[in-house]
Amino acid sequence: MKEGTEWVHLRTCQTCGVTLCCDSSPMQHMSHHCKETSHPVVISSETGEKWLYCYVDDMIVEYS
Repeated sequence: MKEGTEWVHLRTCQTCGVTLCCDSSPMQHMSHHCKETSHPVVISSETGEKWLYCYVDDMIVEYS
């Protein structure tokens, strides 16, 4: 929002708790965060979505 760009979905880092935009968004902030910090796991911050993604394993896991 600070940069004035649109985001598609938000993801929350499970290591530090920061919430950033997803890879479908123009700036792909969460991917950059994970690469820069080695924080591998994020969850969806979207209502009704219950899954996590690991950048290292390139794997999505659904949970309840």
